[in-house]
This record gives sequence, C-alpha cells and structure tokens, in this order.
Amino acid sequence: MDYLKTVVPSQLLSERGSNLVVINPGSANIRIGLASQDTPLNFAHCIARHTTQVPRRNVQDQLLNSQVSTAQYMEREKAYDTIASFLKIPFLDEEVANNSYPRKMGRVDGYNPQNSRKEPAFDWTDVYEKDPSSSSSLESSENKGTTSEALGQLEDENTKELGSSNHKYKKVIFGEEAQKISPMAPYTLRRPIRRGHLNISQHYPMQQVLEDIHAIWDFILTEKLHIPLRERNMYAAMLVVPETFDSREIKELLSIVLRDLRFSSAVVHQEGLAAAFGNGLSTACVVKMGAQVTSVICIEDGVALPTTEKTLPFGGEDISRCFLWTQRHHQTWPQIRTDMFAKPIDLLMLNRLKESYCEIKEGELDAVGIVHSYEDGLPAGSHKTRLTALNVPPMGLFFPMLLVPDAYPPPPSVWFRDYEDMLEDTWHMEFPRRPEMPDGMYPSMNVGYPMWDTYPVFAAKPKKEEKVGLAEAITSSILSTGRIDLQRKLFCSIQLVGGVALTRGLVPAVEERVLHTIPSNEAIDTVEVLQPRANPTFVSWKGGAILGILDFGRDAWIHRDDWIHNGIHIGSGRKYKDSYFLQAQAMCYINS
Repeated sequence: MDYLKTVVPSQLLSERGSNLVVINPGSANIRIGLASQDTPLNFAHCIARHTTQVPRRNVQDQLLNSQVSTAQYMEREKAYDTIASFLKIPFLDEEVANNSYPRKMGRVDGYNPQNSRKEPAFDWTDVYEKDPSSSSSLESSENKGTTSEALGQLEDENTKELGSSNHKYKKVIFGEEAQKISPMAPYTLRRPIRRGHLNISQHYPMQQVLEDIHAIWDFILTEKLHIPLRERNMYAAMLVVPETFDSREIKELLSIVLRDLRFSSAVVHQEGLAAAFGNGLSTACVVKMGAQVTSVICIEDGVALPTTEKTLPFGGEDISRCFLWTQRHHQTWPQIRTDMFAKPIDLLMLNRLKESYCEIKEGELDAVGIVHSYEDGLPAGSHKTRLTALNVPPMGLFFPMLLVPDAYPPPPSVWFRDYEDMLEDTWHMEFPRRPEMPDGMYPSMNVGYPMWDTYPVFAAKPKKEEKVGLAEAITSSILSTGRIDLQRKLFCSIQLVGGVALTRGLVPAVEERVLHTIPSNEAIDTVEVLQPRANPTFVSWKGGAILGILDFGRDAWIHRDDWIHNGIHIGSGRKYKDSYFLQAQAMCYINS
C-alpha cells in the first residue's frame, strides 16, 4: 500500500498493464485489450464457417421465436399507447386517422448534427482467399459485389474443384465481416453467447460453442493484439464476465484461457464490480445494458451483493427490432425485405439507425433517414424515408411488453449441475452420484431430464430473469438491501453502463421513472444517475484493467499448471472465490 501511495498512475499502468490482457465477453461483442491501453478492441462476438452441407443453415443458432402471438401483439399495442400517453404523442388508433394529413416534421439535425449526414452502406464481405494469380476482372467483380447467379456458379465450382480452383472460399471469417456475408454464400454464422449464456442447444452443441469461442479469441489475440501463441506464457488474463454466467460457464471459459490460449495465469471478476471500479466508485447500483441482456446489481464498499442481482431478458438489439416494427406499423418503412434474423447485415443497419435517431423526449419525434436494402449479394440500395415515433422504441426498457423479447430454448438444466462449484463452499455437501453405466461409460448430458427444462437449478443463486421493466428492477434491487442508509446512498448512485446507456434522454427518464416506482411508504425522495467518467461501453473493461493492475497479492489468481492438473481440487484447501467476496483494498488509491 505504501507503494500505491507514491507511484505515479501512468508508471503503474506501464509496469503492470503491459503483460495483462483484459477480456470482457458479451452476447454481441467482446471487449479485449492490454490493460495498459486506454480503450479496448470492440469486436463482434461471432464466427462464420464455410460449409458444404445441403441444405444449409445460414445462422446456426437461430432458434429464436420471431413470431409474435396475438396476445403478445395486443400487449405490445397496449404498451405503445401507455408510452404514447407518457410522451404526449398520438395513440395507435389516432395515428391511423391522422395518416392522411401531413405530419409536422422536426429538424433532422435539431439535436444531433451527425444525423444530417448520409450513412454509408455496408459492403458485402469478400469470401474468397486472396490469390495473386487470379485475373483482375474477377477481382473487380468480387470487390464490387457478386450477382446471385455468379455467386451460385462460383459456389458450384468451389465445391467440385476446391483443390484446383483459383477461387477458394475462406474457411473461417470473424467478427463484423462474418455478419456481412451474403446469405447466398456457403457459410454458417454462429454466435457462441446468446442472452447472457453460452449458446448451447440441440443444433449448437457445447463442444462446438467452446471451439468457436477459442477460435474467435485466438484470432483476436494473434491478428489484432499481435500476441502469438508462443509468447502468451508471458501474459496473464483478466476475465470480466457478465453476472448472468453460471459457475460451469465460467469454468469453461477459464479452461479456454489457460489450457487452449495458454496464458500463464488468470482471474475472474464480474462486470458489475468492474464497472464500479472503472468509474472510481465504492458503492453504486450498477445497471449494465447490453445488446441482449440488462442486469442490475448493487455494490457496497467494493463488494457485490448477490441478493440484489436482477436480470432482464432484453437489450439494445430488442430496441432495434422494436424500431423496425414501429416503422412498419406506421407504414413508413420502404418496400424492401429487411430480415435481421436471416440477414445479420440488416441488424447492423438497424442498430446504426437506432443509435443515430432514437432518443427519449416528449412530443412527436420524426426524422428523414437513409435506409439500405441488401439483397442476395447485390450492391446495397439506398432509400430516403421518413422515420417516425423515434422516441417510442427506447421506452421499451421501461415497458418490456413493447419489445416482445424473443423466446428460445435454454440449455438443458443438467448442464448447469456443477459438482465442483466455483462460487459456493461445497466441501461438505452431498451430491447425487452419476448413474452407473456399463464399461465405465457416462450417461449422455440429458439422460433422465427434459431436453429444455427450466433453469437455473440452484435456488440459492439469483439467476432468474425478471419479467419487469428497468425502473422496477432498479427499485427492487436497491430496496432488497434492507437498510435505509444504504438504500438512500444507492438511489443517489445509479450507474448506467453498456452501449444502450448512450441513448440520448435516458438519464432523466431513469431518474423520473425510478422515483415514481419507489413505494410511498419508503422514506426516499431523491434519485440520481451519476455521470460516467469513461465511455459506458468500455467502463467494465476499464474496471477490470484497474482491478488487475492494483491486485498485488494475486492470491485468487489461478496458474495454468494448477488448473490443467488439478482444476478446483476440493482436497487442496485452496478454492477459487469470485468477485462477490473480493474486498476492494485498493479503493483508497482509486478515489484519491
């Protein structure tokens, strides 16, 4: 601690951060970089693999239920009218009556000057390996976009004469480039994390999920961070994981980091605690709003309180889907085939439009924007159109029935049965024995269990998703602490992190909605959202870097050889603890 009081922060960063890689995986993106860097690499967490199977699944993990039932549609319209009353805009039935009259248009650049510029279209990914012997005319056709007929012809040539053809498909494509592959190309897109969990299903087995995570992370480390495999034994890894992860998922990621990626040592921290550190806070209610999951957890004196954790099954991508539904409902969307499930490039477009135009404010909010159409590998088409009700989709955070989060089957519950639990003291607990099998074989993963049973199986772990809005989740999380002094402090220390936190007008909306949600019998009359000290998208990653740099004792760090040979060895007397129990000894340095 004396060293911490005298050392210059920049010196500490350069000394201890140059060989520490901080990894913050999410459902849509992974933030990864050296702790000595100011900002991490933000990389799309997906992979596309070349396939020769027929028929082919363009998106392998697409088990989402995109069909909205009649009951859900009625709930969505009811939620729209509730939001319309709150924002002082016409209801849905009033909109239909007023559609024949010219609407009052606000200035496109009235709030954000960047909205007036034309957003460039995305280009289809070149799926062929570079070959200097190929003709210039063919190279030109590949770069400019290939017609569906030519693409199909090249696919046939590649399938029949893969060894001799000048145009060989790339075997693997990573990140955003994978999302911009034409649906006509023979690739299958995979997202190894979905809705805050490993994306294990009957169509996407666990081993393939783990192989894809290893491939993505290894590509980033080698090609983006320039840390080859042979040098990784000189680096340590900090895993900053979402609160939604269960213990076995954390263990699988640790195995990838230590066994496959060959880091010398690693430690795990949770996003909520890391986010508090990233903003220099010791006590806060951290609200992490990601692409597919929103989580709430309270931090007191540098310790996460597990009983306050809330998980909401919606995020930024659900707002983008609601944005598309709103435009189609008002018949302002061009007559183009926009399908964010079958064509991930459409999701990229919708996310960008949402980020550029959506905000929370009273009154009718319209704008003129450029919508792009992407059809079968053809060059993108541009459509200038009026976008309407732009303040409605982000209000779905408070009225989740508007978002209609897609349902999908979770992994089998037995997959989460952890016989060597990382998070709890299980040394003296009795566990059910595995069924006896002949010849020393083990039963399959789902023997004796329904394939899609409800999970989690641990009642003591607060992993259950809440079917409430953001304001109710924040209020419930803080009130569950049970102490009035801590509750007052937390209500005045709400921290919004994640990409959705950048939504304009969200801060005053959270303050107002939370204040009105607090029961009248509670002696609390002030709610405040703290201004972030860093980019909300990267604050959890930055907090992980700070935790790793200031952790001089490194008692909780796991070394590669120990993990490979022993794992969590119950008889060793040494057991891993996650960040729920981590004491923030260096907090005085951060706040000084």
